[in-house]
Amino acid sequence: MRQFIEGSHAIAEVIKLCKPGVISAYPITPQTHIVEDLAQMVADGSVDAQFVNVESEHSAASVVLGGAAAGVRSYTATSSQGLFYMSEVIFNIAGLRLPLVLTCANRAVSAPINIWNDQQDSISLRDAGWIQLYAEDIQEAVDLHIIGYKISEDKDVMLPVMVCMDGFILTHGIETVDIPSQEQVDKFLPPYKALYKLDVDDPMTIGPLVGPDYYMETRYAIQKTLGDCLKIIPQAIADFSKDFGRNYSGLVEAYQVKDAERVIIAMGSVCGSIKDVVDELRSKGKKVGLLKIVSYRPFPVDAICNSLKDVPKVAVLDKAVSLGSYAPLASEIRSAFFGKKKAPKVISSFIAGLGGRDITKDSIKEIYRLLTAKELQEEFIDLKPELLKEKYE
Repeated sequence: MRQFIEGSHAIAEVIKLCKPGVISAYPITPQTHIVEDLAQMVADGSVDAQFVNVESEHSAASVVLGGAAAGVRSYTATSSQGLFYMSEVIFNIAGLRLPLVLTCANRAVSAPINIWNDQQDSISLRDAGWIQLYAEDIQEAVDLHIIGYKISEDKDVMLPVMVCMDGFILTHGIETVDIPSQEQVDKFLPPYKALYKLDVDDPMTIGPLVGPDYYMETRYAIQKTLGDCLKIIPQAIADFSKDFGRNYSGLVEAYQVKDAERVIIAMGSVCGSIKDVVDELRSKGKKVGLLKIVSYRPFPVDAICNSLKDVPKVAVLDKAVSLGSYAPLASEIRSAFFGKKKAPKVISSFIAGLGGRDITKDSIKEIYRLLTAKELQEEFIDLKPELLKEKYE
C-alpha cells in the first residue's frame, strides 16, 4: 500500500511486518520516532513482541543479543553516540554469529555535540563484523530491512545487518512509500528457525572463553562468510526484486557510468542529489556518472572495479573522516584498484556534509569541476573560508 509517510514511521511499519519477537532500544535523536512507534504498536497489541525498556543503548544491545541467542527474531535502532555506547555488544553480536537487524540513523558524533547527519558513526564501526547496507531514499531503507533479515538469518551467513539511513534527511523526510502487505513479507521472510539457541531443555554454551589456539579461527570464519556474502547479498536482493517488483542493482548501483569520463562515488541520500546533477550535466553533453555503494561491508571490490575499469577520472565523496589518515571510502576505493591493470588514472578524495552541512548541487558541481588531471587528497568541500589553512588558500 502506498503511503505518504515519514521515514521513521515507515521503518516502524516494515519492522512490524517482519514480526520480531524482541525489540529494545533507547531514545536518541534522530532515531527515536522508530522505536517510539514500535513501542506504541506493542502496547496496542498490533505487534506480538516483547518491548524491553532499558536505561541505555548498551543495555538495549544486550537485550537483543539475548533475544537472538534465545532463537527469537530481534530488532534495535540507534544513532551516533548511542551506537558507540553499544559498541562492546556490537562486536559480541557478530562474534557470536547471531542474526539481527539494527537501524542506524546516521548522525555526527561528539564533540562538539551535533545532532545532524553525516556517516561517521557507522563508518567508525566498519570492522565489527556486521554487514552494512546504505539507503538512498526511504523506499530503499524500508526494503533493505526486509532484505537484511533475509540475509542475516541465512544459514550460510548468521551475521547481523546494520541498515544505515541518513538522519533527518531520511528519518524525518516524507516520501510516498510502498509499504508491502503482510502476505508479501511472510512469503519472502518466513518465521525464523534458529540453527542454535540457548535452551534449558538442550543446554549449550554460546560465547565461551577462547584462547590463542582457536580465536584466530573465529575471525577467519567471519571474514570468509563476509566474502561469501558478496554473492549472497545480490541474490537476496534479486529475489526481493522478483517478489516485490522493485528493482535494485545489488552491491552497487551504476548510474550513467557506461560511457562516463568522470564518475562520482558516494553512499546514502546524497546519491539522489548527485543523480540530479548527473542528469543536468548530461543534458549539456558532459559524460558524467554516479557509482552508488550499497554494501559497504562486505566491501564489493570486484563490483567496483568492474564498474569503473574504463573510467579515466573518479571522485570519491565521503561523509565521514578518518582523523589523522585518509578518508575511509576513498582509501578503500584506491586499495581496490591496487595492482589492477585497468584502473582510473585519477581517484580524487572529497569530504563533504560533516555535521549536516548541506551538500548542494553547487557543491557536487564543484567536485566535478575539481576532478581534473591532478589527483586530490581529502579536499574539504564548502569549508568556511576563515578556517582554511595554507593548503586551501
